[in-house]
Amino acid sequence: HAPLAEEARSAVARFAELERSPEHFHTYRITPLSLWNAAASGLDAASIVSALERFSRYPVPENVLADVRDLLGRYGRLRIVAGEGGALALESEEPALLAEISRRAEVRDLLGERLSPRAFRVPLRHRGTLKQALLAAGWPAEDLAGYVEGTPFRVALRGDRFEVRAYQREAAEAFFAGGGERGGSGVVVLPCGAGKTIVGLLAMSLVNQTTLVLTTGGTAVAQWRREILEKTQVRPDEIAEYTGQRKDVGPVTLTTYQMLTHRASRSEDFPHLRLFQEREWGLIVYDEVHLLPAPVFRATAEVQARRRLGLTATLVREDGLEGDVFTLIGPRKYDAPWRDLEAQGWIAEATCTEVRCSFPPDRRMDYALAPDRGKFRIAAENPAKLPALREILAGHPGARTLVIGQFLEQLRGTAEALGAPLVTGATAGRERERLYGEFREGRVPLLVLSKVGNFALDLPDADLLVQVSGTYGSRQEEAQRLGRILRPKADGRGAHFYTLVTRDTREQDFALHRQLFLTEQGYTYRIREPEAAGSPA
Repeated sequence: HAPLAEEARSAVARFAELERSPEHFHTYRITPLSLWNAAASGLDAASIVSALERFSRYPVPENVLADVRDLLGRYGRLRIVAGEGGALALESEEPALLAEISRRAEVRDLLGERLSPRAFRVPLRHRGTLKQALLAAGWPAEDLAGYVEGTPFRVALRGDRFEVRAYQREAAEAFFAGGGERGGSGVVVLPCGAGKTIVGLLAMSLVNQTTLVLTTGGTAVAQWRREILEKTQVRPDEIAEYTGQRKDVGPVTLTTYQMLTHRASRSEDFPHLRLFQEREWGLIVYDEVHLLPAPVFRATAEVQARRRLGLTATLVREDGLEGDVFTLIGPRKYDAPWRDLEAQGWIAEATCTEVRCSFPPDRRMDYALAPDRGKFRIAAENPAKLPALREILAGHPGARTLVIGQFLEQLRGTAEALGAPLVTGATAGRERERLYGEFREGRVPLLVLSKVGNFALDLPDADLLVQVSGTYGSRQEEAQRLGRILRPKADGRGAHFYTLVTRDTREQDFALHRQLFLTEQGYTYRIREPEAAGSPA
């Protein structure tokens, strides 16, 4: 409510990570990674110090300013550059720093011969791995080696079919950066429903070269194909799919992380990772980049010569590997606050409610006697959730509703009780698309979904989602599930997100952690008893 609140937030968000944002008081944390992201986007220490001094109510401690200058000053003192004949070199204007870094065990084996007091040769295959090692050592390298040109392929947008929003164009242009040495690799962070696919299409039209798109599953492949055909002049025969059903490669190739990481046994290599080398890709798009599995991380370390765009609603990773996204995909190039886009009408206004259900007496004893690993599932499958779910549905008549959960037995029982279709990983792709189509057309008003509903659901009219169980404390999942209902509605109505949890259990503890990311984005959770859950929030 302060007069300069919006201006202060805009300034601070460029170099600090939003940690908590309840309704009236927001907390940001400055980290080495947040500062190096800022440096990669062109922000200098003087600008950051100026912002801190201008907006701070009290004098900024000198040690904080000194640490900001020191950490920001580390970025770019080591540079990866292109050498003669396509070779790479690690350079620095400081021979002592280069000598110190080159003696570290995690760095030494990734370097080739010493070219001069200020440069080492870098084997091409070590470009990405070296960046990881340097970041871990606290000395992030600026990668100025550029990219090999991919096979030319023009991607023209159909301007008559859709209107590009200003923030989408800004995001794509921030990624491309005019095609110069500081553009062409990075991550765009936009909330679900804000049109990240459009940003991908814009990037394709700026690069105009063959493109490989990595997605989360078959539904996402179908969605990307639909968007490309509808919004660009790319022909159907120019879009190939590399999936379990077909193994085609074309100017624009769509595949999944599951496909790339499939192998016959744990002792074998990943045969489909060769897709990265199948063509002279000009651009690789990583949809939901925060979900990158470890094998794809490893493959990505080897394709640093290609332009790389990551798209995500959140850079949060429960394994703490955000640094790998920074080094292997690129720095965060664009980030739009969720509540800002909501205020502008680009995503639906959402109300979040947690409904706390009690155990039936017999289940309470089962829970008490269960081993720790079993307690969460017993709480998640609490039968008292079904009447609470019915109350919620009764309180939102006519809503386009998604019920989503973790455990298949629970979901089968829920779908049967509600007389609703169930979509799981075992549902055939054609049947899945048929049900989604009927939901869009309004013939099926309610779907029950397993974890397949976490990603890439193109169901813009969904406005009520009830989460009956989740994946422990995953903040990623909480954000993705809310995103299923954030597409703006034609009539301007809002969205409602309910989570059912069993009170006084491990599930309630995990739910608190799951909600963390959404509260950081400015959403407030209301707590309800089941009897009150049916009234619209």
